[in-house]
Amino acid sequence: MSTNKSNKPELRFKGFSDDWEQRKVGDCFLSLQNNTLSRAELSDENGTVMNVHYGDVLTKFSECLDVSKDRLPFIKKQFFMDKFKTSYLKNGDVIVSDTAEDETVGKCIEIIGMTNQKVLSGLHTIPLRPKEQFATGYLGFYLNSSAYHRQLKPLMQGIKVTSISKSAMLDTVIKYPSDIWEQTLIGQYFMSLDNLITLHQRKCDNLKIIKKSMLDNLFPKIGEKVPKWRFKGFNNDWEQRKLSDFAIKAVDNRGKTPPLSEEGTHPLIEVAALGNGHPDYSKVEKYLDDYSFRHNLRDYIKEGDILFSTVGSIGLVSLMDSHENAAIAQNIVAFRAKQGYLPKFLYSLFSTAENQERANRIVMGAVQPSIKVSQLVDVEYYVTNNIKEQRMLGEMFYNLDNLITLH
Repeated sequence: MSTNKSNKPELRFKGFSDDWEQRKVGDCFLSLQNNTLSRAELSDENGTVMNVHYGDVLTKFSECLDVSKDRLPFIKKQFFMDKFKTSYLKNGDVIVSDTAEDETVGKCIEIIGMTNQKVLSGLHTIPLRPKEQFATGYLGFYLNSSAYHRQLKPLMQGIKVTSISKSAMLDTVIKYPSDIWEQTLIGQYFMSLDNLITLHQRKCDNLKIIKKSMLDNLFPKIGEKVPKWRFKGFNNDWEQRKLSDFAIKAVDNRGKTPPLSEEGTHPLIEVAALGNGHPDYSKVEKYLDDYSFRHNLRDYIKEGDILFSTVGSIGLVSLMDSHENAAIAQNIVAFRAKQGYLPKFLYSLFSTAENQERANRIVMGAVQPSIKVSQLVDVEYYVTNNIKEQRMLGEMFYNLDNLITLH
């Protein structure tokens, strides 16, 4: 929804050419009373009034809150109903978060789908009511756009906890098409995208549940020698082996902090990028230049290496892809499968809850939990030596991870 100096969007639905309106938020909205008590003081499943808490605004809902579908915390006490009876929200009202510990300050939701419900705006929120009619969905998406938030960022105050005052927000400017049909098309377009995102998210969540169930049942549990579920044709016991028996420590950059470069082209993979089939490069924030990559690393990761986190979130793993010009940070170790063992199988093996628990048994307490690699290589796992069984297990989880990534 970015706009240029002529107050027209760069992209637009056909048939619209007029400049957009530009007005202060304080001229377009009435400021409503919010509920200043926390959710813990108010929640009651048997209540009669729903309370939109700031945490809901930030994390639970997208740009539009469909009250007819989403369940909110309730307020039971009658005097709250009496006290706030003139401040109940309506369809089209927006709720803005005014305090948070991250960049979500200023994020908002637009209320839609209300029938007979009673809803209040909760702690650390700014409830606003439009003075004129806007198309459903337009305000929720516009007020969350980068085009609008560029105004809010200079107004935010605080260090650990950031906030924005109501008066400062009311002094900002919003832009909108005067044609209600153009607003409608914009709102419908983004709500359709949100529905599509939600659909894929649900499929992704279901696939993750399936993966967890398969990991739990296709690998032996602690104290057992065979999995609960098994492919047909395999019946031999799995064998107990130390990690060092089936994999070598291939890359360990602990104690080496390579110089970073804003112009670098070599991704530095950190723990935040682990946990899926392959490293998530969208979460890579640091890069090395060619010189640092060539001269400040002990060794280099290869496709098929299992990346294993040893500090912080212990035991997160990913299977290294063909991006061999990347490097791993100090808190990750790369293991390489020995002959007779397949990388995809070992990645799946390390991904099970039981095997992550094995690693956590040797965690050392500190400011950040960590494990010694010298101890980790002595941790014992149950493995199958049958290459065909390894291949079937590894390929199944590899394909399942790709499907999760797709969604």
